[in-house]
Amino acid sequence: MSWIDTDAHPIADVDYRAQCADQLDSAGALVLSGFFSGAFVDAVRAESADREAEGYFASSTHNIWLTPPDPQLGEDHIYNRQIVSTKGLLADDQVAPDSPLRAVYDDEVFRSFIADVVGVDAVHPYDDALSSINVHFHRDGEELGWHFDNSSFAVTMLIQPPEAGGEFEYVKDLRNAEAGEQNFAGVQTAIDTRTRVETLTFDPTDLVLFRGRNSMHRVAPSRGQRTRILVVMAFNTEAGIGLSESAKATFYGRS
Repeated sequence: MSWIDTDAHPIADVDYRAQCADQLDSAGALVLSGFFSGAFVDAVRAESADREAEGYFASSTHNIWLTPPDPQLGEDHIYNRQIVSTKGLLADDQVAPDSPLRAVYDDEVFRSFIADVVGVDAVHPYDDALSSINVHFHRDGEELGWHFDNSSFAVTMLIQPPEAGGEFEYVKDLRNAEAGEQNFAGVQTAIDTRTRVETLTFDPTDLVLFRGRNSMHRVAPSRGQRTRILVVMAFNTEAGIGLSESAKATFYGRS
């Protein structure tokens, strides 16, 4: 595919896929430098940057687990601490049919590569018109607050960095959701003292895979007049799954 540097990143090669899977499993994050061509980033930036006004912008509070508060734990409990997130986005139905983003997202070799790296049989698009490809905007002062993901992996690419700020920060393996171990004390210590906080650095043209279900993470506030633009490619491990109507209203302001 012309948008991907397959000489540096032979995504059809079984051994290369296994190497990437090992790196993701050991580190919880995988940054493939120079995965996309400069022409890809330029094209996506050109089709996105001037459409910021079309994005759905919202400021909301949430807990780190992205769940409703639990009154039995008390207002001061870390589970009930409210975190601020502010961002704007273009939804999948606002991405043009001939966009390079759609060409990559729909490519069967790319999807097969992602599936092998994250260790599943296959990945599938969301069964709704909004969720599969999203373009996120963070203007001056806007951020994505600390949270754990509900999904087992995320696929992202930075299109435009801000002038300052906008760092992706994370704390690896802070809980074990599969075993039901939430590690409230560890989460509170990490939030209050920044213990174990790491920064994941990446640039435009890089592909980033991140396991965020057990690793708490955030995007620090952007600073300056240049908007941070990030693309999120969302996949499901089963076909026919879409967001609920309430979730679509929350994230996109419409259903």
